[in-house]
Amino acid sequence: MRVVVAHNRYREAQPSGENTIVDAEIGQLTAAGVEVLPFLRSSDEIPAMSTVSKALLPISPIWAPKAQHDLDRLLVEHRPDVLHLHNPYPLISPWVVRTAHKRGVPVVQTVHNYRQVCSSGLYFRDGVICQDCRGRALGVPAIVHRCYRGSRAQSALMATTLAVHRPTWRSVDRFIALTTAVADHLRDYGIPDDRIVVKPNAVPDPGAPAPLGEGFLYMARLTPEKGLDLLLEAWRRHPVGALGPLRIAGDGELRPLVEAAAAERPDVVYLGQLDRAGVRAALTECAVVLATSTWHDVLPTVIIEALASGRPVLGTALGGIPYLVGADTPREPAGTGPAEVASAPAGSSDRPAIPDGIKRGDAGWVVPPEPAALAAALPVARAGAAALAAPARTRYERIFHPDVVTKRLIDIYADVARNPTTTGR
Repeated sequence: MRVVVAHNRYREAQPSGENTIVDAEIGQLTAAGVEVLPFLRSSDEIPAMSTVSKALLPISPIWAPKAQHDLDRLLVEHRPDVLHLHNPYPLISPWVVRTAHKRGVPVVQTVHNYRQVCSSGLYFRDGVICQDCRGRALGVPAIVHRCYRGSRAQSALMATTLAVHRPTWRSVDRFIALTTAVADHLRDYGIPDDRIVVKPNAVPDPGAPAPLGEGFLYMARLTPEKGLDLLLEAWRRHPVGALGPLRIAGDGELRPLVEAAAAERPDVVYLGQLDRAGVRAALTECAVVLATSTWHDVLPTVIIEALASGRPVLGTALGGIPYLVGADTPREPAGTGPAEVASAPAGSSDRPAIPDGIKRGDAGWVVPPEPAALAAALPVARAGAAALAAPARTRYERIFHPDVVTKRLIDIYADVARNPTTTGR
């Protein structure tokens, strides 16, 4: 099988999980025997562009002529079975879907965000979830609120791009939804079920999990949508030391909040930005990983890393988080299942009551994004961590292991190559 993987890389100065995932996926596909033809552009190329190329940048999200020429030449020369598109902005453009279809090549796209509808791709504005542009022919609210890069002009361009390319997106042969929440987003956009498949990302297998450590680990960008404020407010509702340590890793605009919390309380430890070895060590030292996003987080990779390390996760019931921890299907209320009852310390009569709103999944718990709910769930997660450690690892092996995910992706390619929706091949 021969596959073109098309991706506009985000700037290297801005750490991108999407870049990392695309690189890893190319490696996994190559190792599985797929011939991958990378069609990559990078936003880091923009400063070195010629004056003419820079002048054309404003129209690139709608139609990038050089990218279309280069892709067309690649398709004619190599005759791939499938084109797999990730991020098209700003140098590739969704027009590559039309270019591929013109050559009879079906298109698969992995949906990493909500940019079919939302100019920022986040469904998040001014600190709260925002879906004002859903159902509109033109995302005027995005223009009014400068949702794309803080610029009204650039927001107008992106909103226009989304309007122009609505038929383009609806012609994609298969959409890969990273979670069931993304699948719901695509259905709401008008994509029929038979063109949507759910396939998450994978992370490398770190090997057999170490014994559970102590306390909680929060590892994310220190930005408002990742819920750091929510976590710290919930944490302060417990006496110092009552829950063990809270270790926080990452960097971003909210770093001063973490540093202030660590100065205020000895049970809050700031680890800074970690390399891969540091991430592994931090996961080993904790018992529970936290994912407290206050937006519809698509697929926080830290959750899959936690499951691979046999660490259950406490998260908010938003975006892809319930799917990742196996809490997106109806189950009995938290605290009533035998696993959680068994996790209470022997002879304990003061185990915290399980409040309404905490939902236990196969590999963790989810709660509403509210300080009281999260504060109530912290002791529940601490008490139940040991019971969910092994199920967390099992869920990783069954759904998120590279061998499983790569086979699933190859099956998707094979199916779309046999049964393209729109190309007529």
